[in-house]
Amino acid sequence: MEFIVLPALALLIWLAWQLYRAKQFNKFKALLNSEVKAKVIAVIKEDLTNQRSEQFPNTQAHIDATIYYWTQYPIRILQAAIYYEIIDKQWLQTTNNVRNSQHLMHLERQYLD
Repeated sequence: MEFIVLPALALLIWLAWQLYRAKQFNKFKALLNSEVKAKVIAVIKEDLTNQRSEQFPNTQAHIDATIYYWTQYPIRILQAAIYYEIIDKQWLQTTNNVRNSQHLMHLERQYLD
């Protein structure tokens, strides 16, 4: 009887742990889409507005296309946030999202530029 109970209990504990990790990962993606995305959009608008010139007019169409590109997928939001220094390594460590960011990069690597 113990041959069945112990592996079954171990399996249930492992499945519960995987469920917890999946929920943490989904919270991280929701955080990127809710809070970080708004900051990325604001920084992109400011950056493109400040870089206007004859060679790079950065009209509203350019700004909208850039925002669409960088906010289309959570990995691009993370990538832009790291590039524009909205998120740094210290923030990822203090929020315990280093592993989540690595997992996101692995899952959505085809969307990286």
